[in-house]
Amino acid sequence: MNENPLDLLPEVLLGASAVLGLLLGAWLPRHRQWLVGALAMAACAAGIAAAAVAAAGDTLTAFDGAFAVDPVTSAARVVILGGTLLVLALSLAPFRAHPRETEFYVLLQLAALGALMLAGAQDLLLLAAAYLLASVPAYALAGFRKDGPGTEAALKYYVVGALLGVVMLAGITVLFAAGRATPYPALGESLPTAPAGLVAAGVVGLFAGVLFKAGGVPGHFWVPDAVQGSSPPVAAFLATLPKIGALAALYRLVAVPLADTDVPWPALIAVLAAASMTLGNLAAFFQTDVKRLLAYSTISQVGYLLMPVAVVGRAEEAQGALLYYLAAYALTNLGAFAVVCALPHVSTVDGYRGLLRNHPALALSLAVCLLGLLGTPPTAVFLGKLEVFTAAVDGGYAWLAVVAAVNTVASLFYYLRWIYPAVSGSDEARTHAVVRPAAWLACAAAGASVVLGIAGGPVLDLLDGPLARMR
Repeated sequence: MNENPLDLLPEVLLGASAVLGLLLGAWLPRHRQWLVGALAMAACAAGIAAAAVAAAGDTLTAFDGAFAVDPVTSAARVVILGGTLLVLALSLAPFRAHPRETEFYVLLQLAALGALMLAGAQDLLLLAAAYLLASVPAYALAGFRKDGPGTEAALKYYVVGALLGVVMLAGITVLFAAGRATPYPALGESLPTAPAGLVAAGVVGLFAGVLFKAGGVPGHFWVPDAVQGSSPPVAAFLATLPKIGALAALYRLVAVPLADTDVPWPALIAVLAAASMTLGNLAAFFQTDVKRLLAYSTISQVGYLLMPVAVVGRAEEAQGALLYYLAAYALTNLGAFAVVCALPHVSTVDGYRGLLRNHPALALSLAVCLLGLLGTPPTAVFLGKLEVFTAAVDGGYAWLAVVAAVNTVASLFYYLRWIYPAVSGSDEARTHAVVRPAAWLACAAAGASVVLGIAGGPVLDLLDGPLARMR
């Protein structure tokens, strides 16, 4: 092979920063460990710039076709790196001078790198490696505080991940036996003539692992416990960014190797989408812990995000709808978690009572982000939901759009259960200290969500384009 590593420049920058940061952490004094975080933020910023430059070029594949650089990869790169940059900024204050501050930044970068590799993987073997890279550092992050809830979170996260990881590897093995290859284009040619039962078994196993990383049914069990037991910045990362890589990977799987098979994967994904949004909403109704409420909210959001995946090849707007919704969701969800990071000592919905009176900008940011997750105009998620609903109807799944609309209305209940105390009540919030940098980031994320919603048309135009093939 005569490959150019610059094709993977954003991934190389993040990996190199993680390795260099680990070496620097061994020599820097504790009060200077923040330099590793600054290096990580610089790597993310440089990676975003490199991804933007690559997006302006032609689609291509790298390393014998194992990794694709196309609109799906480019959009995932910008969203994942931008989200990681925001999480790093949220982490600087709470982890400043922590005994393992360097390790935290390194683990965060490695988990983000795994998500990047998931988004661009075009070979089953690389997909398996990316799954492990995205998972193992995340297990350590979930239990980073080494307290009771964190240990429980890490253990449950690991057990579910190990189980579904084995199922995913079994599915990859079965698909390799059926298609006699691991690259996606080769599988796209061989799987349509392979035994349908064998292909179906492999697809079910493969979907189980990918949906674990996405946090959707049936791999959703870890989400509420892992998010609730983690520190707020880690919770923000776990509930948001791995989904970007996983859903991009799922889109690529159904668009290339499974496109012409007889396996009814569109119906399967549609059922899983309906189950995810319904179970997530039902479980969130009476949650009082804010992190647990957001965790169930993320499960429901996966259901909406699966809708355009179910109509790949049937609706022209499926790709743009998925990528735009991923960006809108990541920005809005991280904004909501930034509010949680700004009030680290408030864990319940009722604890936000009086927030508007004492911290009006923070309360307004919370309302914008929660109503944004609901899909209220002019936030970005509103346009994202409009696009995915349109794609579902055009793709022949009008019933799924109806289920999603009903779930959207139902989710208004638990979002308002959090907003109402924040905009009314006593001065209780005055007793809780506000982390100013996190509050500023929450305001910025809320404002950016509105801006992205207003500028949705030009952004959607940038997300169209063919997937990369073997060159």
